[in-house]
Amino acid sequence: MRSRRRRSNGADYLSDAITLLSGWTRDGVQLRRDLPCDDSQHAALTERIKVAADTLHIRPSIRRVDGHTQICLGSSDGAAITDGEVTLAARIEDFYRTVVGRP
Repeated sequence: MRSRRRRSNGADYLSDAITLLSGWTRDGVQLRRDLPCDDSQHAALTERIKVAADTLHIRPSIRRVDGHTQICLGSSDGAAITDGEVTLAARIEDFYRTVVGRP
């Protein structure tokens, strides 16, 4: 049985997880994503995000701008990105694929 290796460079698992989230950008202590979708897709996506966010006790910022849904996770007060926010970002990716009908 192998033991799990610790990284000697000090990189944390959240940074590794964030790099796996394609399309998301890390802006200081926030995660951001722009998703192209129409108004009905935006409504369906927003509803799904709200349910998941309530479960995780997270308050994302969701805006509709020029045919895109802009999502921001994390607080602007300087607190670090949490594992819950990374989890929500991954769930949002799944929701988006479902809503727009992409595999």
